[in-house]
Amino acid sequence: MNGNKIRETLRDLEGNAAMIAMAVVCALIAAAGSLAAPRLIGRAIDLMGPVVSAGASVATVLGSLVAVYLIMNLFQWLLSLVTNRISYLAARNLRRALFDKLGVLGLAFFDDTSQGDTISRFVNDVDAVSDGLLQGLAQLLSGVATIIGAAGIMFILNPTMAIVVIVLTPLSIFATRFIARNSQRRFRDQAEIVGSLNGYAEEMIEGRKEVKAFRLEDTTLERFEETNRRLYAAGVSAQFYSSLANPSTRLVNNIAYSVMGVTGSLIAIGGGLTIGGISSFLIYATLFAKPFNDITNVLSQIQAALASARRIEEVLERASVEEEDERERPMPASSGDIRFEGVGFSYVPEQRLIERLELDIPYGTSVSIVGRTGAGKTTLVNLLMRFYDVNAGRITLEGVDIHDFRRADLRRCFGMVLQDTWLFGGSLRDNIAYSKPEATDQEIVAAAKQAGADFIERLGRGYDTVIGASGEGLSLGQRQLVTIARVMLADPPIFILDEATSSIDTQTELRVQEALRKLTSGRTSFVIAHRLSTIRGADLILVLEDGHIVESGSHDELLERGGSYARMYASRFEPEGVS
Repeated sequence: MNGNKIRETLRDLEGNAAMIAMAVVCALIAAAGSLAAPRLIGRAIDLMGPVVSAGASVATVLGSLVAVYLIMNLFQWLLSLVTNRISYLAARNLRRALFDKLGVLGLAFFDDTSQGDTISRFVNDVDAVSDGLLQGLAQLLSGVATIIGAAGIMFILNPTMAIVVIVLTPLSIFATRFIARNSQRRFRDQAEIVGSLNGYAEEMIEGRKEVKAFRLEDTTLERFEETNRRLYAAGVSAQFYSSLANPSTRLVNNIAYSVMGVTGSLIAIGGGLTIGGISSFLIYATLFAKPFNDITNVLSQIQAALASARRIEEVLERASVEEEDERERPMPASSGDIRFEGVGFSYVPEQRLIERLELDIPYGTSVSIVGRTGAGKTTLVNLLMRFYDVNAGRITLEGVDIHDFRRADLRRCFGMVLQDTWLFGGSLRDNIAYSKPEATDQEIVAAAKQAGADFIERLGRGYDTVIGASGEGLSLGQRQLVTIARVMLADPPIFILDEATSSIDTQTELRVQEALRKLTSGRTSFVIAHRLSTIRGADLILVLEDGHIVESGSHDELLERGGSYARMYASRFEPEGVS
């Protein structure tokens, strides 16, 4: 992983060149001030001695020193302001890049990655990169200027002492590099455990009712504690190793400081330096070593930033499945026949799911797909809408391979209602209009009534009623009615219903099914269902086993054959059609 995506994102900062140029100027002026001050201090000390230069006074030098410190601190403040802006813009751009990337990633990523871990990359990891960039950029700009300037002035003052400082200082760098290599791996482990902990906590909070219903509070807490203990151990280990850097470098610097003090005294006795010159030199030696100490002070943040950057880079470098090219493609026909021609697909290469599937569905056919869990029912729908792409064969719409359509154009032909409802925080009006943002109030109300969502009008604020994230404030059945109204508003030519009425009561279901029958009349529809009332009215019933269609036909035809469907019907359905 080379971090190319991270660098590309950071290069896209608005006003990047101007801000960095301003930061460099501020760093140089601040560094110049910090380098000028020791010379003035040494000059003031010498002026207090027995030999005083004509035309100079301690007051004049101290006045100049105050002016230097004022200018230096002003530009240090400006440097902090600019680096803060760069850091926060970087965080904004990284989050934007991550969000854009999620839009073009295939479902496989979301199947493999927990929601909590993904959110952790958005929040914790981006913040860690931003903090590390903020600290590192400020220290780098001012540190480089200070190191170069201090080294030059030390050579001017006394080359012998300058060589002593420059020879001893790299010892602290070697110590820092050794510690950095060991601590970075621990910070990476810490970031991964934070993602796992966030994912687990989100899952348990979302499933709090099930946890209580099955009395698994203690088991859940134990697993949480175990992950939390791992996070504690990883955090302590990472902080311990990173904390070794500062005392190690300070030890080396103190040794160097002592050597310089002895060396400087011997040189002063020989007349090579004045007392003020020794004072200035010791301050320059401290300034020379200070940037290395500053870097070790923020080493933990820098290491955490590098570990988090790797996790962000893992997402940004994932293959973009949903990206579209710019070449012209035909629009899908709204009334085309659908064919599966020798289709093969598997989620895992070594575990085949669908092999050589042949299926011909004329437009206007209502298709019901039945089979055991894992038989491949939902997979057919995923392939049809190109949530996943086939490994072999092809799927055509009116004779055209669906790969020849833009995904957005293809999916515009479908309306999907899933068993698991998805609503967002906002008004019911906005949730229904999500499928057609330009819809009028009359269209929204008509779609809701057609879906049987009359309960909305009985709420205090009607369609302006605000619900929480994931539909909080509504029952499960009410949420499903809203999602059905959303699809009815879109009025697509092809419908996909995956247990669309499983969470509503029988009376409401009858009304919704009647509305769906009217809506799907003369259009193609795919229904994944277990209720007999939904299945037996289909024009075509497909019975799937292990990714293969073992039977197909109408309800009566399949019962007469006495095969898999008849056995399934006899074992799973009541005479009245209630599963």
